[in-house]
Amino acid sequence: RPWGWYDSIDNGERFQVKRIVVNPGARLSLQMHHHRAEHWIVVKGTAEVTNGEKTFLLGENESTYIPLGHVHRLANPGKVPLEIIEVQSGSYLGEDDIVRFEDKYGRG
Repeated sequence: RPWGWYDSIDNGERFQVKRIVVNPGARLSLQMHHHRAEHWIVVKGTAEVTNGEKTFLLGENESTYIPLGHVHRLANPGKVPLEIIEVQSGSYLGEDDIVRFEDKYGRG
């Protein structure tokens, strides 16, 4: 992945837990999901979060909730790798449930 990497830590029938690392200066696509909501917890670094109409910073040990259907993005404005724990919940958790609106790496 051009922005960093992730590991799937755990999953069940209606949830999945990922460890996501975003490289300094990188960002994920502006996206939304039809079938899942997400909770993000910052464990290292600073996150720039777009959640619906709001964009804000989160530091270590802070979190946010991305409701199902909300447009969102995760970015790392800092100089150290950003590490978050993402808890996904919903009826379908496949990677193909991503609708991208904007992507600096040219993915559709």
